[in-house]
Amino acid sequence: MEFWAVIQAFILGVIEGLTEFLPISSTGHQIIFADLLGFGGQRAKAFNIIIQLGAILAVMWEFRQKIMQVVIGLPNQRTAQNFTRNLLIAFFPAVILGLAFASTIEKWLFNPITVASALVVGGVVMIWAEKRKHVIATESVDDMTWKQALQVGCCQCLALIPGTSRSASTIIGGLIFGLSRKTATEFSFFLAMPTMMGAAVYSLYKHRNLFETGNDIPVFVIGFVTSFIFAMIAVKALLKFIANHSYVVFAWYRIAFGLLILATWQLGVIDWSTAGE
Repeated sequence: MEFWAVIQAFILGVIEGLTEFLPISSTGHQIIFADLLGFGGQRAKAFNIIIQLGAILAVMWEFRQKIMQVVIGLPNQRTAQNFTRNLLIAFFPAVILGLAFASTIEKWLFNPITVASALVVGGVVMIWAEKRKHVIATESVDDMTWKQALQVGCCQCLALIPGTSRSASTIIGGLIFGLSRKTATEFSFFLAMPTMMGAAVYSLYKHRNLFETGNDIPVFVIGFVTSFIFAMIAVKALLKFIANHSYVVFAWYRIAFGLLILATWQLGVIDWSTAGE
């Protein structure tokens, strides 16, 4: 195993773990930093699936008590049944659009310029959403209505555009449709579980030939473990942060980072338009 491959796996694992559940677009950061590190090709596709699984397991472990309560209560508890119903309702819009347009989106939009533009636009929308009058109608994920779940699920569809951020679209959507900041954040985490797991299983099947050889297993293990650890850190930190702060700081980060990418492209410092080819 090459030393540089270990470094690449560690860096990208850290980036995935830290950004997956923050409203700053993990996919966007992966595209940009993978280009900078020269980590591409078929191995990169398989690697991305593995590190996303690490992030998924991290958030599932963090909310394991809630998950067990729902599983145990599903047969006869109305709260557990409503919670599961809402997750399924919110889950399916992105599934339908993803299956229909995933290949087209990956072909035309998975590039740093699209990512940078989406980061900036998304940051502006986040600032607008945080500055507007926030009318809270729902204080807990258990009190959400099916209509709110559907609205958040439709917002999640925007995350099919790389750079938009799945967590940003669902959290800000939740705020717009009457969820408290804590409720919007927690529901975003819960919705990530079936969404990301479904995407990972689909990708594993679609790219199953990439795993036929075991040459990259050590690199995958490093990325998986690193992603899991840093996703745990990010989830815990975000839950503490939103107790007393808004998401505006993430919005300004998105805008600054996106403008930096666009500036380096326009000035010819880095030819992002052909990066990763």
